[in-house]
Amino acid sequence: MSLQPPFHHDYSLASDNTAGLAPQALAALCDANPGHAPAYGCDDYTRRARQLISELFATDCEVFLVGSGTAANALALAHVCPSYHAILCHDFAHIDTDECGAPEFFSGGSKVITIPGPVGKIQPADVERIVAQRAELHFSRPGALSLTQVTEWGTIYTPSEVSALSHVAQQHKLTMHMDGARFANAAAALSRRGHHPADFTWRAGVDVLSLGGTKAGMFHTEAVVFFRRELARDFEFRVKQAGQLTSKQRLAAAQWVGMLSDGAWLQHAAHANASAQQLADGLRGLGLRLLCEIEANAVFVELRRATAEAMWSRGWHFYRFIGDDGYRLMCSWATQPDDLARFLEELRQTLTTT
Repeated sequence: MSLQPPFHHDYSLASDNTAGLAPQALAALCDANPGHAPAYGCDDYTRRARQLISELFATDCEVFLVGSGTAANALALAHVCPSYHAILCHDFAHIDTDECGAPEFFSGGSKVITIPGPVGKIQPADVERIVAQRAELHFSRPGALSLTQVTEWGTIYTPSEVSALSHVAQQHKLTMHMDGARFANAAAALSRRGHHPADFTWRAGVDVLSLGGTKAGMFHTEAVVFFRRELARDFEFRVKQAGQLTSKQRLAAAQWVGMLSDGAWLQHAAHANASAQQLADGLRGLGLRLLCEIEANAVFVELRRATAEAMWSRGWHFYRFIGDDGYRLMCSWATQPDDLARFLEELRQTLTTT
């Protein structure tokens, strides 16, 4: 008896979280598995991972591994933002919309204040406006500014845009945090314009980065990178207290070694970005309107609700993201041309009947 459902369930365009491990990450994890090694990050794999991340950014930085993007963001922000301070971010930012109050919880009460901005980006003038509004004692004092790179709209902050926001942050003594869950995709896109990862992080004024591993093709590993090393004082205790210090950390660290050693991290991100461009071209060919330019691995397209529901009924999984008719399609390191061709063909068929 067949256990197959009457239609396929396809998550290939739902999120870059739905893909498995990239081959280099899986091979590195398996290579690190045999035998015994010191626990709690006192192993050679962890030392090498920290070295490679420092080399990636061409600077000596402090690197800590944690198990999720939420933990990376929340612990980093809690460490630089006292409970009576506020964290400024975009109104689509993951730290506000999708982390169940983790930054507020781990900071002991820091208030998250959201700022609207076009295509997922914060504008310097709006940061100035919010800071000016909250100058009185009765408000939470702004203490940190958090940017998302790649943004939740799939757009990218250029080095000059990061620098402009950093200038405002420095004027008002705000620590600059970057949520880099999809940092690899930004690095791949900006490298095509001649920019090094350092150019839109510490050289542009970023103090601490949540560096994404999961969406880049790894398992259960993210990094918190302090470019201002003095900010990292005692951070290891915060990691431990939050239950984020894993005993067999070599298995997490080895994946970073496997992905960074030979450039696979950037190559996979470039593939995801190119797949998104291919998907966007196909959607335009069907006469559909894209809601913003394709800069990384996300595609936002306008669909009628009936069309989206018909595609869901065919087994495709993707999310409504913007308003009533804006839907997100996400490519990953594992996206294949056949995935795109099947989706576009079934969408073409659906458009003729909805």
